[in-house]
Parts: sequence; C-alpha cells; structure tokens
Amino acid sequence: MNKYSLYKDIGIEWMGEIPKHWVITKNRYGFRKYKNGKNESNETKVLSLTTKGVKIKRNLNFGKSTESYIGHQLVEVGDVVFTPRDFDQTPILSDVSKYDGCISNLYIVDKTKQGVLNHFVNYYWYGLKYSVDYFKIFSHGMRYSFNRFQFDEIPLLIPPLSEQKEIVSFLDDKTQKIDSLIQQKEKKLELLKEKRTSLINLVVTKGLDSNVEMKDSGVEWIGEIPKGWDFVKVGHYSNVVRGGSPRPSGDPRFFNGDFIHWITVKDITSKKGKYVTNTLSKLTKEGMKKSRVLEPETLVLTNSGVTLGVPGILKIQGCINDGSVGFLDLSEKLERDYLYYFWTTQTELLLEQQSGYGQPNLNIDIVSNVKFPLPSKNKQQQIVEYLDKQTEEIDTLIQLEQKKIDTLKEYRQSLISEVVTGKIRVYKEDNSLSLNSQTI
Repeated sequence: MNKYSLYKDIGIEWMGEIPKHWVITKNRYGFRKYKNGKNESNETKVLSLTTKGVKIKRNLNFGKSTESYIGHQLVEVGDVVFTPRDFDQTPILSDVSKYDGCISNLYIVDKTKQGVLNHFVNYYWYGLKYSVDYFKIFSHGMRYSFNRFQFDEIPLLIPPLSEQKEIVSFLDDKTQKIDSLIQQKEKKLELLKEKRTSLINLVVTKGLDSNVEMKDSGVEWIGEIPKGWDFVKVGHYSNVVRGGSPRPSGDPRFFNGDFIHWITVKDITSKKGKYVTNTLSKLTKEGMKKSRVLEPETLVLTNSGVTLGVPGILKIQGCINDGSVGFLDLSEKLERDYLYYFWTTQTELLLEQQSGYGQPNLNIDIVSNVKFPLPSKNKQQQIVEYLDKQTEEIDTLIQLEQKKIDTLKEYRQSLISEVVTGKIRVYKEDNSLSLNSQTI
C-alpha cells in the first residue's frame, strides 16, 4: 500500500502525522451551518438513522416517541445526518441521506461547504470512531453526547477535492466487497445456527430412533412424539423461581461490590456454550440479601427483553436479577441438561405466550405451564450425550465463521481509518488491497 511522500505533525497525538498538503481544521469550517426548514405536512417521508444508514421509516408506530412529525427538521438528498449522543451504546454515527424527508430535531443535519465532499466527511467520522473511539472518549455528560458547539469543534482533515473523490471511490468499492463477504459469512453462520436448532428440536421431540412407533402429542407445534414418552408441564417436574433486583438500581450499598456474582440477562446470553462461568459485576453482602441466590449447576432462563428464552447452566454461585428465572428441585425423572436443550428451541413459543404489551417478558405461571416431551431418564441421558457431541462440532464451525466475520469487520474499520487520516494513499484504480472468500 502506498504512502504519501511528505507528512507533517499537527500536534494531535492520537491523530499522528498527516499528509503535508492536507488541511487540518474543524467541523465548523466544513459545514454551512444550514438552517433546516420545519416539516409542515403529514405526507412528508419520515426518516431514521439506523445501523444501515438513513432509511425511510415504514412503520411509524414502531419506536414512536411523538404523536406528530409536524415540526421535525427537513432533510434533503445529500445532507449529512449525525447522531449527537449515546456513543457509549450505539454503533450508529452518521450517514449521507439519499432521501428528502424529515427527521427528529435531536439529530444534527447540515450541508458541507464547497470543496468538502459529504461522503468523505462521513467516512472520516467513522475513521475517527474506529481509530480511537473518538466520539465516546471526547463525549460530554451522562449521555455521551455532543451539542452543536462541541460538534463544530471536532477536528476535520480536508484533502484536496480530487483526493476526497478518489478516497470515496476507493472506499465505496472496497467496503462494498468486504460487506459482500461479510454477508456471505453471516448467511453461512445463520444456516449453521438453524441446523443446530433443527437438530436439537428434532431429537428432543422425536428421539434418536427413527423407527420407533409414534403417537400424537395433542399439540400442533410438537406433532408426534415416541409412543413411550410422556408429555408434561415444566412446573410438575421443577420449582420455577424468579430472580429479584435490589432497589434502587445502582445503589452503592447493593451494587458494584465483590461479595457474590450478579447474574444478569447479558451474562447468560453472552456465555460460551452451556455454562455461565463468570459475571460482569458482583453485589455487596447487603445486595445479596435483596436478591435470590442460586447454587452452581442450577438451570436458568432469561425471561425478558429481546433475548427472551435463552437457557444457561450456572457454574458459579450467584444472584439472578428479575430478568431471569431458575429451575430448582428438579424431579429425579428429569435430566437437567435435557431440559436445557429443550429450552434452546422454544423462543418463538415463549414470545407467543409473553405477558404485557411492551417489552417481552414472562411470568412464572407461563414458564411452569409450558409442556415438553419427556422420555425415560436413560433416554434423556443418551440424548444429552448425543447433542453434546453434535452441537460441539457445529459450535466449532459457528465460532470459526464468527471469527472470520470479526476479522473482516476489523479490517474494514482499519482500512477506513487509515485512508481518511492519510496513513495510506489510494488511487481510483488501486488494487493493492484485495479480499476474497478464499483468503478470509
């Protein structure tokens, strides 16, 4: 990869040296301080800044925070849209709008000045995000945010317009190819996950013997089960208990301690394999008294949020919060890991039975009344042994594909950062960087 012949130090340590002929300035000198008009029509397209860029909001009821879009700021094709807050949580940053429409007044919407290419600025900002997580590190206040004045002070590199065009052309081409590879890998990843789920679902409802005589379970989503199996309620074979949370959340008397593990939904959903082996935080002794303590080897299940119905097995003693339930006092007729595998396939069923009309959540009665096929203890153990082996092989492939996806994403981020800060020089026909599915 080529470099520029001459560089200069601009006194910004994290930026490093930049090409000598590039200009270092601030956002305020790259934008017009455009005064956006206000929407006055219910027919105006409503826009939203998403992880895929600025999109037309098709479902105006989803995530709706206002009764009317009258008064929202207008956006024109080519405007740069920037989100000024929550940089500690959101991967969303900015985009160049392809649409006319209106968008929330919370966003910063502006037009670049002559000599500053809107798509270059958009890439440049992402370059800052990827290189030093600029927008989080230099954010202000509890919401990790920028106001317009602080936005105007963001350092801005401006190459000659011809180079900006070359950079945008190059990055459009390379990122499109990388994104295409990522999509291929993600599709393969989803197929592996579907294969895993289908295998588990088949085995826990039909068993390992394809020649066994079947009977109707009486439940449409289960269909037939082996003749010798029972069809029982979870609550008849275990004591389902809900976690608790000390109040108020964040109170130093209860949280950020070192006395006992605080097991949250995130700890369960981010585990590797079956087992929860660690947590992101711990409670104090006082906090433990206000929650439910579960012992190692307990089966738990997330029961709220978008990650509803994810099971895990504790390898630690800890307190579960009110986003999870635990299964205690399992019947001698029930193999814990068999119930674990059953739960891995039941997310859609649980969503159908969720209580409430906002965030999905379950109560103990719903979980306890879920029915599942139950073979003999010996057959349960055989099924668990079989699934342990088969899912381990699939999980290895899933991890391999995920690693490839992560590598591609890291490469994409690094490429953007290096190019927009002048660490490498590109040309329209630069082919010194290439990727294909054989190399990644």
